[in-house]
Amino acid sequence: MTNPKIGRRGALQLCAGAAALMSTQVRAQTAEVKVALLAPMSGAWARQGHLMKLGGDMAIDDINAAGGVKALGGAKLRLMVFDAGDSAEKAKNAAQRMVSDEPDLVGGTGAWLSSFSLSVTEVTERGELPWLTESYSDAITSRGFRYVFQTAMPAEAQSRRALPIILELGKQAGVTVKRMGIVADNTASTVSFVRALRADIASRNLKLGVDEIYTPPVSDVTSMVQRIRSSRPQLLFLGASNVSDNKLLLDKMKEMGLSRGRVPSFGNGGAMAASEMIDIVGTDQLEGLMVILANWGGKNNEALVRRFTARTKEPWMGQDSIQTYFDMMLLREALERAGAANRHKVADALRSMDLRDDPALLLPGKHVKFDERGRIADPDMVIVQWQDGVAPIAWTGWRQR
Repeated sequence: MTNPKIGRRGALQLCAGAAALMSTQVRAQTAEVKVALLAPMSGAWARQGHLMKLGGDMAIDDINAAGGVKALGGAKLRLMVFDAGDSAEKAKNAAQRMVSDEPDLVGGTGAWLSSFSLSVTEVTERGELPWLTESYSDAITSRGFRYVFQTAMPAEAQSRRALPIILELGKQAGVTVKRMGIVADNTASTVSFVRALRADIASRNLKLGVDEIYTPPVSDVTSMVQRIRSSRPQLLFLGASNVSDNKLLLDKMKEMGLSRGRVPSFGNGGAMAASEMIDIVGTDQLEGLMVILANWGGKNNEALVRRFTARTKEPWMGQDSIQTYFDMMLLREALERAGAANRHKVADALRSMDLRDDPALLLPGKHVKFDERGRIADPDMVIVQWQDGVAPIAWTGWRQR
C-alpha cells in the first residue's frame, strides 16, 4: 500500500530512483573486468613471458577498442600481470599472491613452462579460477581438475604426430634416418615429449645412440656434445626449454665441428624459435633447424600478424604471442556467454563451448571444445624451419597455409 505521506507520484519517483541506482551499481561493478597473465617475467624464461605479454596486451586493446564485453554493458578488460620467476616454487608463490590479492579475477592464462604451470594450477584450482594454459605437459590435464583448460596440443601427442612428418621430410631431402639422438632438459613438457619420442623410436627399430637429460639452466654442455659427436646421429632432438641453453648447445656443437648440415636437428617449444637466436647463435648454425610448436602466426592470420609486428617491432608473431592473444579472446567469449563477471559462470561457459569460428580460427585445429580433462578438442600443431634467418611455417595441419 502506498504511504499516504509520500503519495503515488513520490513512490513512483522513489522506485525509479532505486532502479537507476541499481543500474548504476551494476554498471560500476562491470565497468572493468580483471583477467590475469602469470608468466616468467624474470630469469631464464623471461623472454617467453615478455612475448606472452605482448600478445595479451594487444588482445586486451583490441577487445576494449571493439566495445569491451557487450553482455556486460561494454565492460573493459584489464590485464593483471604476475611474474612466475625462475622456479616452480616462485611460480606457485606468485599464484598464491594473485589469488589472495585479486579476488575479483574472472580467469587467467599462464605460466608458459609446464613445470611452472603444474604448480600454478594447483593454486588456481583451489581458488576455482578458470585457467587457460599453452603449456604442453600431459600431466597438467591428467589430475581431474575442473578449472584448468589446456589450449595447446599436449606434448606426447605432438611427439607422436611430429616424428613421422620429420622422417618423411628427411626422406624427401634424400636422408633415410636409422640413428637418432636425444639431448633434453627435465622440465615437465620435455619429459612428456621425450617419453613418447623414445617409444616411437623403439617401435620404428631406430637406434638411439645418445640419450642425455639435464636440469636447466645448464652451465657446461661439453660432455653432452661429445656424446653427440661420438654417436653420430642422423637426426637429433634438442629439447632445451630456454634460449640460453639452446645457445650453449648450438655453440658447442659448432665448436666441435657438428655444424647444422652434419647433424640435422629438431626441437620443441617457443624458445628455439625466438628471434634473438639469430643474433646470439647465427643464421648458419640455425639453418634448417625444425621446431615443433602449438601455434604460429602464418598465412591464415596475416592481418593479425601484420598489426602485431607493426605494433611491437617483433619480426614475427610466434607461438607465445599468438596463443596468449587467443587466450584473451577466448576469455572474452566466455564472458559474453556467461553474461556475468563471475569466475564460476566463466568456467561453465568454457566447459560448454563448441566453436568453429572466431576465436577458434586462431588455432591450428580451428575448433574450441574441451573434453572432460580440460584438453582442447581436435588439437594440431605446426613445424617451423629456420631459413636464411627467419622461421616460417614448414608444415601445418591447417587446410590452408
